[in-house]
Amino acid sequence: MFGEGFFIFTEVNTQVEKIVKLENVDLLSLLGFNDANLKPIESRFNTIVSVRGDNFYLKGVSEEINTVEKVLKEMVYVLNTTGRLESKDVSTIIDLTVQGKEIVSETEYDNIVLYSKKDVIKAKTPTQVQYFDVVKKNDICFAIGPAGTGKTYLAVAFAVAAFKKGIVQKIVLARPAVEAGESLGFLPGDFREKIDPYLRPLYDALQDMLPIEQLKTLIEKGVIEIVPLAYMRGRTLNNAYVILDEAQNSTGMQMKMFLTRLGPNSKAIITGDVTQIDLPSSASSGLIEAKNILANIDGVGFVYFNKGDVVRHKLVKDIIDAYEKHNDINNKKNGKG
Repeated sequence: MFGEGFFIFTEVNTQVEKIVKLENVDLLSLLGFNDANLKPIESRFNTIVSVRGDNFYLKGVSEEINTVEKVLKEMVYVLNTTGRLESKDVSTIIDLTVQGKEIVSETEYDNIVLYSKKDVIKAKTPTQVQYFDVVKKNDICFAIGPAGTGKTYLAVAFAVAAFKKGIVQKIVLARPAVEAGESLGFLPGDFREKIDPYLRPLYDALQDMLPIEQLKTLIEKGVIEIVPLAYMRGRTLNNAYVILDEAQNSTGMQMKMFLTRLGPNSKAIITGDVTQIDLPSSASSGLIEAKNILANIDGVGFVYFNKGDVVRHKLVKDIIDAYEKHNDINNKKNGKG
């Protein structure tokens, strides 16, 4: 018998299970031939790893499971950024992870939107992280703020990611063809050539994210459409990701028309800058109107960017700031302040 006050403690390693869903990855390349890339994990850890569909099922001790999950995410990152992954690479990843020297942090991994042909596209600022979250939770998202904050670029990345995962079967990108300082009639070429400059930023974003030949094929097949807003009338878009860019230049009627195009299993992102309205003074902005009308509808989310979210050249923030100060001075002079 032990004396009073003497206790024996036994440590029990409780077995737990965890499901890890890995996105934006080719599982065959990740696992390797005959699951060769899983063998270093099996030899170094006691955790049981099984794969069903896109899900990894982990069973083992909680702390070790967390380490194995980190290793799997590092494997995804290395494969998608280098284009290759071998068992020796997995062994190196395990060594670094065990030593606490991860290539990509958990937060960074969770904020990755898309692995493009050139780079990893991820939410970089707190507002962009919020944008990512709002898009996940809502079928319609309004992203409002100044130029250079990543509103349109990330919107296109969300759409391409959803298409690659098979969530949607079509991407439609639209812009109002509103004249800003020059008349379409004075531009050279036919109607399509006159319209193309308005749609060019959307082409540029897509060309960053998809190989040129693949993009050309998808456009030719109508899987990806880049069209003036007026071309949306009378359509119903099912299983589609729909983006309206420069929405501040849509009228109230056009905005309502656009929003009512959505069919089953479709999502929409509307981006715009309410300080850059090029509509005639007699027309009100559909973006401002929608902001006021739809603010409290479930399934519709709003994200507001500011100059602190600008991710272009560092001078862009200073330029936006200078214009804001200039406008404030003018407003005070005119009695609007």
